[in-house]
Amino acid sequence: MGTSPTPGDRDGSRDLDAASSEPLHPAARAVLLDALDRGYADPRRLHRQGRSARLLLDNAREVVAESLKVRPDEVSFTGSGTEAVHRGLLGLLQGAQRHGRAVVLPAVEHSAVRHALAWAQAETREVGVDAVGRVDPASMRAAAAAGPPAVVAAVQAANHEVGTVQPVAEVVEAVGLPVFMDACAAAGRLPLPEGWAAAAASAHKWGGPPGIGVLLVRKGARWRQPFPGDDRVDERVAGFENVPGALAAAAALQAVVAESTGTAARQHALIARVREQIAATVPDVEIVGDPEARLPHLVTFSCLYVDGEALVTELDRHGLGVASGSACAASTLTPSHVLTAMGALTHGNVRLSLTRETTTADVERFLAVLPGVVTELRARVGMA
Repeated sequence: MGTSPTPGDRDGSRDLDAASSEPLHPAARAVLLDALDRGYADPRRLHRQGRSARLLLDNAREVVAESLKVRPDEVSFTGSGTEAVHRGLLGLLQGAQRHGRAVVLPAVEHSAVRHALAWAQAETREVGVDAVGRVDPASMRAAAAAGPPAVVAAVQAANHEVGTVQPVAEVVEAVGLPVFMDACAAAGRLPLPEGWAAAAASAHKWGGPPGIGVLLVRKGARWRQPFPGDDRVDERVAGFENVPGALAAAAALQAVVAESTGTAARQHALIARVREQIAATVPDVEIVGDPEARLPHLVTFSCLYVDGEALVTELDRHGLGVASGSACAASTLTPSHVLTAMGALTHGNVRLSLTRETTTADVERFLAVLPGVVTELRARVGMA
């Protein structure tokens, strides 16, 4: 990033909230502009423009499949990662409906999973996690077998809020059920584990355009359409496909996967530096999540005697854009269910996540500003 502000940072501020949305990758920008001219038509049509759009859509599917190590016919494009979560999970539940409606899942799953199950009126069996947010496969197996056997399991590839990687392959082996995997936080950053039946990803998390999700359904999985069908190219989704968006998402994914080894190593080291320095310079702080087996770009910590939203606001005044995990449910004034399940401090919570453009200087600036901001906020409430 150097001394010249990047697009989106023209005032010199720094976006440290890549877990919410990564800036558009240059590869996606170039492809998107070109595809807007060549991929506007309905890919179902047989005329030249329709065939061109279909070719671009098929190309996007093949690139995503190669990047994520799946088959092209296992890839579908949706309107968001949330929609992909809903379709993937509820499709597995629909496919197993003759055998029951019980789903077993860790207590730290994304709210999109929880909302989908509530909408479907499924029997939900949440399994507790350890102090770093990891679920025990044996506990998942026990919950699946308790009472009427569960028919589907759900587990994240890595937690969106604290970064902890989940033992997906071990859960698959333990429960012996079709497993839905929410890979929205991990796709493009970590290799996907094996064994799941359906999965979801979100393009804007890896630098693709917003409004593009990816639904993955393994060949042979017992997945059934959970929503009204459509006569589109892809029977797993509905509505006119966003062909330019899908192609741009594929281009960004291909680029970040090619860069992932070097980017992950650099970001992992920067986050290790953040974890070490915060513990050394900020009193009464709790750093959550696994220190090693985690997403490379993300760290979450909580400061005692500090309001999380106030901390985010003050850091933003210093030109540092971060998120508050405890503020993800701010509209209902409820703490983060992820931190609650971990038994972690839920107040004064900050999630910092590095973009691909974040430099060492940006991280050091954050580390220099944070202690003073925390001290000031504590002084305001008489806790200097």
